[in-house]
Amino acid sequence: MPSLFAWLRRVYSLDTLDTRFTSSATLAHDTRPSSKDARANAIAQGAPPSLWRTPEFFIYYLFFITLVPLMFKTVIDASKESNPIYPKYSDLLSPGWIPGRLVDNSDAQYASFRDNIPPLLLLLIIHPLVRRVYQSYPNRWKVETKPSSYSVVGVGEAQLEQRMRFDFWFGLVFITVLHGVSALKVLSILYINFRIGKDVPRSYVPAVTWTFNLFILFANELCGGYPLERIVTLFAPASGTSGESTSMLFQFAQTIDSLGGLMPRWEVLFKVTVLRLISFNMDNYWSADYSAASPIEKKQLDPASLSDRERVKIPAEPASFTLRNYIAYILYSPLYLAGPILTFNDYVSQQRYKPASVTRSRTALYGIRFGLTLLCMELILHYIYAVAISKSNPDWSVFTPGQLSMLAFFNLHIIWLKLLIPWRFFRLWALVDGIDPPENMVRCMSNNYSAFAFWRGWHRSYNRWIVRYIYIPLGGGGGGRRPAGGPKAATPPKSNFMNKFLQIRNFLMVFTFVALWHDINLRLLMWGWLVTLFVLPEVLGGMLFPAHRWRSRPTAYRVLCGIGSVGNVLMMMIANLVGFALGLDGLKDLLAGLTGSYSGLAYMVSCCVVLFVGVQVMFEVREDELRAGINLKC
Repeated sequence: MPSLFAWLRRVYSLDTLDTRFTSSATLAHDTRPSSKDARANAIAQGAPPSLWRTPEFFIYYLFFITLVPLMFKTVIDASKESNPIYPKYSDLLSPGWIPGRLVDNSDAQYASFRDNIPPLLLLLIIHPLVRRVYQSYPNRWKVETKPSSYSVVGVGEAQLEQRMRFDFWFGLVFITVLHGVSALKVLSILYINFRIGKDVPRSYVPAVTWTFNLFILFANELCGGYPLERIVTLFAPASGTSGESTSMLFQFAQTIDSLGGLMPRWEVLFKVTVLRLISFNMDNYWSADYSAASPIEKKQLDPASLSDRERVKIPAEPASFTLRNYIAYILYSPLYLAGPILTFNDYVSQQRYKPASVTRSRTALYGIRFGLTLLCMELILHYIYAVAISKSNPDWSVFTPGQLSMLAFFNLHIIWLKLLIPWRFFRLWALVDGIDPPENMVRCMSNNYSAFAFWRGWHRSYNRWIVRYIYIPLGGGGGGRRPAGGPKAATPPKSNFMNKFLQIRNFLMVFTFVALWHDINLRLLMWGWLVTLFVLPEVLGGMLFPAHRWRSRPTAYRVLCGIGSVGNVLMMMIANLVGFALGLDGLKDLLAGLTGSYSGLAYMVSCCVVLFVGVQVMFEVREDELRAGINLKC
């Protein structure tokens, strides 16, 4: 049994999840800090003594032992056939693989992934195998590399050339199979963006790049992927002597549109591609800010052992910004559909030298962790029908306050899992292929109490992209920091109040972009604005109750922060229910059911007490990480 727990601790360790969390951002070592370094870091961070064995926390353990099973029982009871509204949503359920259970596969976004798991697993195996077969013929595919006084550089250049050539051709085949004739539309957009980065006068490249890509986001959405039939309808005459030829033209257009490959609606997932288009052009633009001398040689760095931060910051060599490398990067198969998102600089660096963090044992453990997460989702979908219930527009009054709150809570958990699972699958595919993209989900959804920290850990590679390409160039949080490899941020005002105002303004602009990037609709726009509104209490709380004033009263400060964090958790739940589950009208009905009676209000008070207990455990989890020398800042 001890060995089983030790194995599970390895599977669920931060080092297995992403070595970026357990090693310094400025070091390339993939090992965890030594105990001496961990203690020194814990002292520097001011981590207090452990509270795990205190009487206070033993009371919290009783809460967890009794309430967590009760939470599952409550929502499972609400999903039973005996529930009065079961007939209303039963048609949304499908036959499941667990005997006697139906499965809630009603979420179209996750269903598109779940239904294609077998071919995706086959592709995960075939793609790396084809690369290995390709690499097993070095003489046939041998390329000329520039002579170098450093053998490691020559090896890196040869590997870069070989891997880029493979990714270029495999990427072209991949999108042709995936999108059929629409691959030509994708390649046309890619080529225009490439020419913008190369031909537009340098000072205009950022503005033109952003304008073009925002235009593409809106045009793809509004034009539905530019089907030829719609174009013919727009330009061909509706009647007249040419009616027969027009009819033939319509039939031809419909035939061409039918050749849409395995995924005809290519525009749905092109949003992630847009981020890579911007990354290539901006990394190319910022690379000119560096001197002609190689930054790696200038700083005397080992090019084969660069840290994550250095791979992102140090620009690729000018010769790397070619059309072939650009296509290979944009169409890199493991990350093409959903990410995680790699910057072009990072991609080129990892193509040249395999990261030390990519090992067989760590990749195997990550794969096991992915499998356990997938099993968890399957069990939830077979026993908890929260998504189908919310989609059936039910009469919320038939549910008790406890059932209402648990339906909302598990709805959010399913949203978290339906995003987590595809992202981890595609990252696993990249790891098997020798590329280490950032982990997108840092913590469980139920292990967040700060709005700022939540968004740093949710879709983390996108958050890093936002910070690098939008937030810091806008001025960031008022600190005037220089983005990694980018231009200097605007000089901030000196007033602390104005700095906070600037931070909120930039936060609003960022989340407006994030909402529009996800989808062009009012519900997500409201979500983005609600997120910005709900971070205000956290900002104001930090200003009114700074930590340094409470150093002599750590317990009182911890309780005070716990009370504020309960409000944070409730507001984050509300914002995400509006944006991704119920919408404003559905949320109103849900809240009316929860607060429309004295019993409901009493239940909400008890929920706040339970959330307070959970937040205190979250605090201690982070303090435990500090004691181990890890500061995730989320």
